[in-house]
Amino acid sequence: MKTFSSIEISCEDVYNFKQESFEYFATVVKQMNSYPKETVYFISYAKLPGEIPAATMHRVVGIGLIIHQETGEILDVSCTLLTREAREFLKAVLQGHNVHEEESEAIVELIRSRYHGLAQKAVCVAVKGSIERYFQWKNSGQSTEPVLNDKES
Repeated sequence: MKTFSSIEISCEDVYNFKQESFEYFATVVKQMNSYPKETVYFISYAKLPGEIPAATMHRVVGIGLIIHQETGEILDVSCTLLTREAREFLKAVLQGHNVHEEESEAIVELIRSRYHGLAQKAVCVAVKGSIERYFQWKNSGQSTEPVLNDKES
């Protein structure tokens, strides 16, 4: 066991981290090829509270939704929260819901009632933002060209 800046790290910890990272990467690669061509991906960000560990690495949380554009079903969820458990929990809460049939506020309320981490407000803002971006895109004629705002052009 080695100690670095008051943090104890064992070889087993390093192995488990590498193994977990490899398994996550393998899952992502596998899923990349399994999404139907009718799916779209939208991500939004919201500022994290400064007192949580994730804020030291990221100032914002990103929530990405893979949505089947014909049915409105959320097929998959990505999240930049630090712990695997938080990412998997939010995915389990959101996956399978339908943005065409459910109000975005009802979907956000699911998060409020089930996820009680300090990042709750930021996660809710980001989820709502992703759903809003999806509907803006859908209602604009489903343009595949990115829309640049004045600052980007």
